[in-house]
Amino acid sequence: MDSILDQLGERIRAASAAGTQLRIRGGGSKDFYGGRLEGELLETAPLAGIISYEPSELVVTVRAGTTLAELEAALAERGQCLPFEPPHFDVGATVGGMVATGLSGPARASVGAVRDYVLGVTLINGKGELLTFGGQVIKNVAGYDVSRLMVGAMGTLGLIAQISLKVLPMAPAEATLRFEMTQAEALRCLNIWGGQPLPLNASCWVGDAGPPTLCVRLRGARAAVDAACKAMGGERQDNTAAAHDWVMRRNQRLPWFEQRGERDLWRLSVAQTAPAMDLPEPPLVEWHGAQRWVRAGAGDARRLRDAASRAGGHATLFALGKHRTEPEGRFAPLAPPLDRIHRDMKREFDPAGIFNRGRMYPDF
Repeated sequence: MDSILDQLGERIRAASAAGTQLRIRGGGSKDFYGGRLEGELLETAPLAGIISYEPSELVVTVRAGTTLAELEAALAERGQCLPFEPPHFDVGATVGGMVATGLSGPARASVGAVRDYVLGVTLINGKGELLTFGGQVIKNVAGYDVSRLMVGAMGTLGLIAQISLKVLPMAPAEATLRFEMTQAEALRCLNIWGGQPLPLNASCWVGDAGPPTLCVRLRGARAAVDAACKAMGGERQDNTAAAHDWVMRRNQRLPWFEQRGERDLWRLSVAQTAPAMDLPEPPLVEWHGAQRWVRAGAGDARRLRDAASRAGGHATLFALGKHRTEPEGRFAPLAPPLDRIHRDMKREFDPAGIFNRGRMYPDF
């Protein structure tokens, strides 16, 4: 493995000296996400495999090119999991891509995001230097937590070589409840339930086909799950069928996502307590109200960004509709102080600006 890291370092140093743009790529499952894809491919496939796994310590260290499927299978054998349920989107999804994009699945609002489980990273910066940050336990993190800075950086700061992650045991019991209710009713119920000692894990409201429906997943001790089912009501779903549906939600394979056609897919991150919003059409609502997916036309960007801002959040153009050309600015514009910090950080890690240029913001 050292020889592979040496080769990658040499290539990065050569690219930096020549000003050659490099495009870091894992399995390519999230190529649709973010801005431009430019530069020579720098693939993480050679960096594959689980380095160490200590089930009793709830820690795993894995190379960036390892597929999520391989990692999750190894964890499942020991009754453990990545509780934030990273989306795969395709069979080639990698652990490095999971960290670089920072995307979390249905349980994010209850268990935390990707960055909450990153303990340490090893990366190669734009100078070709191999750097290690963090460790395998939280107490090793002192000062500025650079390892978590890599989460959601879209590969613009360096090539992630390996990651140490905290994992958790699978919940002993699970149940999914289904309710027929409007979006306003669903948001009101979720806010009420959120203030009660219930084992809420995930939720999804959708109103595009048939009666508008809210699904809520409960996870925890069996007694707690059974008591919550009795207190909340609704129609309890078959666990096997429900588990498949939650995977479909995680990977955006529900009909709501599949049928958007030429419409763009927007992700609105807002306050959980935000009421139903003025949007081009009813959204798909996750994370107990904090994440709202919207199908919209090419001219709706300003309306969506303004609506998200009024609701205490921001809007991201997550995926383009069919036949759409690449617009400028997939992510919400940064305020001047944050913009300066981002640019300073980019220059520190990647002085020549060779990594994934245009992937996050148009000019860097």
